[in-house]
Amino acid sequence: LLPPGSGCCGKMAVRKDAPSLPDFDVLKRLARDQLVYLLEQLPGKKDLFIEADLMSPLDRIANVSILKQHDVEKLYKLDNKPVVGVSDQLCFLVRPRISSVKHVAEIVNADKADGRLRKYKIIFTPQKFYMCETVLEEEGIFGDVTIDEWDFYLLPLDDDLISMELPEFFRDYFLEGDHRWMCTVAKALHVLHSLFGPFSKTYGIGRCAKMTYQLWKEIVADTESELKPRQAEIGQVFFIDRDVDYVTPMCSQVVYEGLVDDVFRIKCGSVDFGSEVTSSEKSVKVLLNSHDKVFKEIRNEHFSNVFGFLSQKARRLQMQYDKRQGMDIKQMKDFVSQELKSLKQEHRLLSLHIGACESIMKKKTKQDFQELLKSEHALLEGFEIRESTTCIEEHINRQISPFESLRLMCLLSLTENGLISKDYRSLKTQYLQSYGYEHILTFANLKQIGLLTEQQSGETLTAVESTMGKLVTDKAVGKLTDAFSSLARKSHFRALSKRLNLIPRSEEEYDLKVPRDMAYVFSGAYIPLSCKIIEQVLEERESWAGMEEVSRLLSSNQFATVERSVDPASSSSVQRVILVLFLGGCTFSEIAALRFLGKEKGYRFVFVTTAITNSFRMLESLIETHV
Repeated sequence: LLPPGSGCCGKMAVRKDAPSLPDFDVLKRLARDQLVYLLEQLPGKKDLFIEADLMSPLDRIANVSILKQHDVEKLYKLDNKPVVGVSDQLCFLVRPRISSVKHVAEIVNADKADGRLRKYKIIFTPQKFYMCETVLEEEGIFGDVTIDEWDFYLLPLDDDLISMELPEFFRDYFLEGDHRWMCTVAKALHVLHSLFGPFSKTYGIGRCAKMTYQLWKEIVADTESELKPRQAEIGQVFFIDRDVDYVTPMCSQVVYEGLVDDVFRIKCGSVDFGSEVTSSEKSVKVLLNSHDKVFKEIRNEHFSNVFGFLSQKARRLQMQYDKRQGMDIKQMKDFVSQELKSLKQEHRLLSLHIGACESIMKKKTKQDFQELLKSEHALLEGFEIRESTTCIEEHINRQISPFESLRLMCLLSLTENGLISKDYRSLKTQYLQSYGYEHILTFANLKQIGLLTEQQSGETLTAVESTMGKLVTDKAVGKLTDAFSSLARKSHFRALSKRLNLIPRSEEEYDLKVPRDMAYVFSGAYIPLSCKIIEQVLEERESWAGMEEVSRLLSSNQFATVERSVDPASSSSVQRVILVLFLGGCTFSEIAALRFLGKEKGYRFVFVTTAITNSFRMLESLIETHV
C-alpha cells in the first residue's frame, strides 16, 4: 500500500474564484424545530420509542437533552424485544415500514389485553405511506393511535454532503421496481429548491432520474405561487441513477475516507474506532467531517500519501508543544488559555487517525490487497481475463470472504458485459458449494439487477460472424462461437471506457502525490464513469450534444433543461455551485473525485444522496441470506 519514500500529501491547488457553499445547517434546525413541535402535540410526560435505523440520524439532529426538555422521560430502541414503557403516553418514531407498524401494534394490543389505557402517537419519517394505515386497520388499532409525519428528508453530514439516509432505496427501486421513495426524493429536492434555489439548469441520466425530475417539476408547479423571490445559492443540478455506473462501487476504494468506510463502516457521518485503533479497552466514536482538522487534510488523499502527512503533522504539533520551553508566566498563561486545548484535541485526533491507518494496513496486508488491486486493474483494462477468472476461483475456494468473492465476480461480469456461460456456471457452482446453496436467490437478484449476468449464446457474435455460421454445419457453428467468444464480446463498459477515456493512457508512472485527473481515486487506473459523465456534460457543452453514443450505451433517458434564464454577469459564481443528486447511493471515491474536479475547474459540488454506499452495502442489500 505504501510505496517507498512516501511523502506528505500532494496539495491540490484551489482556484481563487471557487464559489462559497450555502449553509446547510438550516436543514438541521428546521428538522429539529418540527420534531419538537410534533412532540409537544402530545403534552405532558411521554416515553419515546425510536426505530434502530433512526437512532444515529436523530442524534445528529436532537440529542437526549433536547428531547428531555420536551417532556420525554425515557428513550427506548424499538426492536422485536417486548418493552413496556412507564409513562401513560407513548410516542413512536419510525420509518414507514410494515414490520415497524406491526411491532407498534403488538405493544398497543398488549396494553389492551392488560386493560391499560394510554395515549399513543406514531410519527412516520420522512413520510407515511398508505400501506401503514392499512396495517393499523388490520391490527385493529387505527382508532387508538394518532398519526403524524416528520418531514426529515435531508441530513447534512458535512459542509458539502447531505444524505437522505434511505439505504433501502437501492433495493426497492432497482431490484423490486418499487417507486414509493421517488416522491420522497422529489420533496427533498423541493426543500433545497425552496431554500437555496431557484435552480437555473438541470441535467440527468437514468430512468429513475427522469421520473424524479418530472415529479419535482409537478411539485414546483403546484407551489410556485407560495415561493418568495430570493437570491439563488445553487446554480445547477445533476440527477444520476446508480445503475448508470455499477463498476465504480464494485472497485476497492483507496482514498482514505473510502478505506475507513470499507474497513470500519462509517455510519451517519461517524465511525466507531475499536481497541485495535485506540490502543485501550474503550472504543471511541469519532465524527468525520471538515471540523476535524486532521481528517479534513487526508480524507480525499490516496492512502499511500496519508502516513507521510500524519508524521509531518506529528512533528509540527511537537514543535508547537515545545514552544513552552523558556516562556515567562504571562506567555505560559496565554498559551494555556488560547492554544493548549486545541493542540490536545488535534493530538487526540492525530493519534486516532494514525491508529486507524495502522489497522487498515494490517487488515489489507492480510488480505493480499496489492494482488487484489492488480486483478481489479487488469479487469478494468480488459487484460488477462483468464488469469483474473482463476484468481476469483481461488478466492472462492479458499473461502476468504463471501462478499469479496461476489464483488470480484460482479466486476468481471460488468467489465465483460456478462460472463460466458461456461465461466458463469462454473463460478456459480463453486460459490454455492463454498458458501451455501441458499445463495441461489442471491444470484437471481444479481442477474435481475444487472450486476452478475450470463451472456446468452449467440449474443457474442457480430452480424458477419452469424452469416458465416449459416454457411457451415451446426457443429462448426459451435466451434466458431467458442472461437469468437474471447474476441467479439464488446461490452458497454469497454465501449464507454474507450469513448470517455476512463482508463488513462500514459507512458510515465502516475504520480499519486500530485494527481493529474480523477483517476487518482483508483491509483491512476480508472476514472469513475459517473464522475466522467458529469465532467463531460458540464465542461464540454453544458448539454448532452455530442454525447449521443454515450447516452445510447447507457439506455438513454438523459435530459438537460434550462429552468430559468440567468444574467451571466451577476450570478457566474452561483452557476458554479452544482448539486449532484445520486439516486441509489454514492461512494466516498466518487465524492473525492468530484471534489478534485471542483478544485481543478473552479466548481463547488454539493452531494445529495439517498445513502452512502460501497460494494459491501450494495451486495448486502441483495443477498437473500445472512452470511
